[in-house]
Amino acid sequence: MGTLEVAQALVNKDHDSWVLSAGGSMVERLERDGSTHVAWDLGKKSLFTLRHIWRLRTWLSHQAFDVIDVRSRMPAWVVYLAWRGLPANARPRLISTVHGLYSVNAYSKIMCVGERVVTVSQAARDYVRANYPDVDTAKLVVIPRGIEPSSYYSDFEPTADWSAHFSKEFPDAHGKQLITMPGRLTRLKGQTDFIRLMARLVHQQHLPVYGLIVGGEDPKRKAYAQELRDLVAQLDLTQNICFTGARNDIRELFAHSDVVLSLSSQPESFGRTVLEALSLGRPVVGYAHGGVAEILAELFPAGAVPLQDEEALLQSVIAQLQNPSVPVINKRFLKHNMLDMTLQVYEGSL
Repeated sequence: MGTLEVAQALVNKDHDSWVLSAGGSMVERLERDGSTHVAWDLGKKSLFTLRHIWRLRTWLSHQAFDVIDVRSRMPAWVVYLAWRGLPANARPRLISTVHGLYSVNAYSKIMCVGERVVTVSQAARDYVRANYPDVDTAKLVVIPRGIEPSSYYSDFEPTADWSAHFSKEFPDAHGKQLITMPGRLTRLKGQTDFIRLMARLVHQQHLPVYGLIVGGEDPKRKAYAQELRDLVAQLDLTQNICFTGARNDIRELFAHSDVVLSLSSQPESFGRTVLEALSLGRPVVGYAHGGVAEILAELFPAGAVPLQDEEALLQSVIAQLQNPSVPVINKRFLKHNMLDMTLQVYEGSL
């Protein structure tokens, strides 16, 4: 999504915008917004992918771009090796954007190769400084990701049709407070913690709550998905928890929720779902580490709990269910701030 937003911002400023990728569902929108897409799969993690270096170098020499922004590790290796082989006076400016807190190794260090290195949060900047101390800190610039305030705002309400459909789709949620847990079904996202929390809320606290686990199932992790479903049944929560699968109405689900959770066991570089829910005026309770900790500290300190502290999590969720706090209005993590700063980096003024 961030690539689409930056590409459109470039077009809006009368720049040419080109995106190299393996393609996908967003290409149509990218091209409709005025960018040029080049279908070139540079992302496959294989030494065989390096065969593209020489062809890419020739292509870059003919295109004469002003700036290249690498945003993923394998493409960054291919682009960097192609770029380095160009004459020094014919190279575009090379920017790299650190979107994740990757495993620490020589392969991941390629994301620090840019003449400017954009990190999507202070947590991502700290990750670079801690793990790659030889990277010049003067190259680093923090540009937090941002949301569109015309889409995510505290007065937003789902349509009556959507609400009616929700009631039909989730009849067991009727008359209960809704707790939503977004994130694909992987162990690091913390769905087990959520299910155990729900068991305490339902069976110990006797609270009328209903939980949504919102996220797609990874075909490579079917055993984990089944493990979660078995745990729901084992804890007698089949009337209190539903697995929704991937959804395209996450904004409406957040706005309809009483509490949204973020329980990743590993720190995230940013935490967009946390920001989206808070911008809709919904309480968020989450483990306070990584980029999520930054967002909570800025917009909703009441929702920050120590990593995997089950008692603090329980008490914080109960507090928000019984007497919800109001998030601070988001004035920092905004899409236009992100885009303005990104274009300044491209132009060399930041």
